[in-house]
Amino acid sequence: MSASAVSLRRNGFGARNPFRRIASILSASLCLVAVLAGCSTAGKDAVAQGGTFDFVSPGGKTDIFYNPPSSRGTIGKLSGPDLLTDGKSTAVSDFEGKVVVLNLWGQWCGPCRAEAPALEQVYESTRDLGVAFLGVNVRDNQKDKAQDFVTDNKVGYPSIYDPSMRSLLALGGKFPTSVIPTTIVLDRRHRVAAVFLRSLLADDLRPVVEAIAKEEQQ
Repeated sequence: MSASAVSLRRNGFGARNPFRRIASILSASLCLVAVLAGCSTAGKDAVAQGGTFDFVSPGGKTDIFYNPPSSRGTIGKLSGPDLLTDGKSTAVSDFEGKVVVLNLWGQWCGPCRAEAPALEQVYESTRDLGVAFLGVNVRDNQKDKAQDFVTDNKVGYPSIYDPSMRSLLALGGKFPTSVIPTTIVLDRRHRVAAVFLRSLLADDLRPVVEAIAKEEQQ
């Protein structure tokens, strides 16, 4: 028995009611045609949300670079409530034309604490090159503790407060959001140029950010 027939029988469309079965088959066929034609609303929403970025980590690498620039994928609309300012929303789109360094972090994460001074150092040394940093605070249900992390580590750039990690749907379904900390470098067109699935030193990140900031628009 075909998969279609099994599905029809499970939904009560047996051979004893041929008219209902024919109507069901026609309906299913029309849905299939709509999907193949790319005209479903859900499909459009999914593309708009996830962008064109398709995460690939050859051989399980933790440092991934996407080149040439013309081959890079764009992320979707990544935004969310500002961690420090109630009622304010922060988004990647706030930094139009700038290189954006995204850092996924949590105050509960030891490696995040270790790399915080390095990220701040690179932020301060590259901001005049047209580089912005944006944190995404995840899995911190106690907002005040996440805010204390920012204060204690003297973090000068903003963060999105996203305990449920919903904003990260913009990175696409294949992106390993279980890896914290993660740092993602977007070029000036907000395409993914580099991904680091580990804690970073300033000397790891600075040359990458500087090189991307100097790229010609391609």
